[in-house]
Amino acid sequence: MRVFVTGATGWVGSAVIRELIEAGHEVIGLVRSARGVEKLAAVGGRSLVGSLEDVERLREGASEADAVIHTAFNHDWSRFAENSLVERSAIEAIGATLEGSSRPFLVTSGVALLAPGRIATEENIAPPVSERFPRASEAVVSELIARGVGATTIRLAPSVHGMGDHGFVPRLAAIAREKGVSAYVGEGLNRWPAVHRYDATRVYRLALEKVTAGAFHAIGETGVALKDIAEAISRSLGLPLVSLSPDEAAEHFGWFAPFVAVDAPAASDRTRALLGWMPEQAGLLADLRQSGYFSIGSATSSH
Repeated sequence: MRVFVTGATGWVGSAVIRELIEAGHEVIGLVRSARGVEKLAAVGGRSLVGSLEDVERLREGASEADAVIHTAFNHDWSRFAENSLVERSAIEAIGATLEGSSRPFLVTSGVALLAPGRIATEENIAPPVSERFPRASEAVVSELIARGVGATTIRLAPSVHGMGDHGFVPRLAAIAREKGVSAYVGEGLNRWPAVHRYDATRVYRLALEKVTAGAFHAIGETGVALKDIAEAISRSLGLPLVSLSPDEAAEHFGWFAPFVAVDAPAASDRTRALLGWMPEQAGLLADLRQSGYFSIGSATSSH
């Protein structure tokens, strides 16, 4: 199968591409630079140079492919609303190109706000697009499905971990370095689901090969307590572990405070049953105990 993948050199996208190529698929990856072309060629993929703003390039990639996997997103949170609009236009352009065919379209989303305080499942519907949460990936998928496009959603855990991680947990570590303490809020019992990067990539491949209807959860662990994550950071960096009140946390974590406080456990029972998927890699806390996990390079990189 020839698969067009956006975000081809990103943390998730690059691993998805390796998984697909190792399984015998042909890959066309959307990259933004000559360096990206080199990286993709090194693993046996073909490049299409462009970005999510290049609608014509997106249509070109989709038109050449038997399937599309969308993993790209600009994680500059200071421009979240603007980046969400760019992503919406990109998904709409790809979907329009696939309309009228049976070619599958896998779109990346998340689980953090699906059912705060409860265990989210694949049956939960994403919250409506709003000023608080402007990302519209799942809303567009629903619109595309109504038009007959074979679109579905792969929902990732807030922590997609592994050596080289530059996501939420290394962001916590970066703040701990900056502030001199590793902190959590209140009792720290709020939970983040987690999945190892290489386990997550198998969900994409299996969903592509086996079935594309409905949402799938790339969730290896239902929920890891934030206090336990903060403790792992404390041990690794040799910093004090402290509990903060909500008001203190708002000042300490800044724009990241709502993410630190969210309680977002999630399950993946449907995904495991339909795809025959089981996590095989280390869990989050075991991963965090590895020497070098919180290296400066990992903590400050970006997608």
